[in-house]
Amino acid sequence: MTLLQLKYIAVIVECGSISKAAKQLFITQPSLSSAVKELEEELDIEIFLRTSRGISLTADGTEFLGYARQILEQTELFEQRYKDKKPLRQICSISTQHYAFAVNAFVNLINESGAEEYEFTLRESRTKDIIDDVATLHSEVGILYLNAFNEKVIRRFLTENKLKFHPLFNAKPHVFVSKTSPLAKKKSVTLSDLEEFPCLSFEQGEYNSFYFSEEIFSTVYHKKSLRVSDRATLFNLLIGLNGYTICSGVLDSGLNGDQIIAVPLQTGDDMQIGWIVNTQIHLSKPAERYIEILKELIAQNGFEILS
Repeated sequence: MTLLQLKYIAVIVECGSISKAAKQLFITQPSLSSAVKELEEELDIEIFLRTSRGISLTADGTEFLGYARQILEQTELFEQRYKDKKPLRQICSISTQHYAFAVNAFVNLINESGAEEYEFTLRESRTKDIIDDVATLHSEVGILYLNAFNEKVIRRFLTENKLKFHPLFNAKPHVFVSKTSPLAKKKSVTLSDLEEFPCLSFEQGEYNSFYFSEEIFSTVYHKKSLRVSDRATLFNLLIGLNGYTICSGVLDSGLNGDQIIAVPLQTGDDMQIGWIVNTQIHLSKPAERYIEILKELIAQNGFEILS
């Protein structure tokens, strides 16, 4: 087993396919496939499942990647110290529900990285896709929420995929509305106040069940209901249709402008927002720093950090 083979595995996972990895590594696809096969035979494990739809890590492969990344990180630090070698291209991938603070933390991470080269990925995605991304190591960290209604179901999926939920903070539900909406004049609103206004929510695809909804009270009937797939569209519709969406209440005017405001929703239900990670790997330094920045931003918004 060589450091080069460890790098091959890491790059294949980052690219999502052997062919793309071969191009990035400037070697032929047969040579890369052969190197992986030799490593699997040497260790007597199967690292990748190969199907007509592509490749994915096995359980053994996920564990192997965790160790490989640690070795590669330590090797890079060693070479920087004793060989005066330029730091490697920084890589980090995050999947999140549609939270402004998660985007803001990502921006701050990149701005402070100081890296000459980097490849960072931020996926604002569906709840089930976030779980799948972290389970398959397409993302190191996932951001989502739990509450009394969805917790049992979501935790079952996390356990099945060997993922762990780390709570960040508890949020009281709010509604996002346009500052010109009649609802914006209220100090707080009830569910009955919302009945005549269009309710916007994020579409969840195949897993469009109540338990995977990004908005609490997903089982409540709405006379006017709109589903969207991205945050910019949702905000545009809030403004254009005097609609609302139920959320954590954390806004960032620097990223979202001042056309949307948060109004407290009168309810006894809370949202516990946190991050998920694959228990079989150690986070990279950029991913660890992303979590630290998240906590800093959340604390700046007046919330108590839970972990």
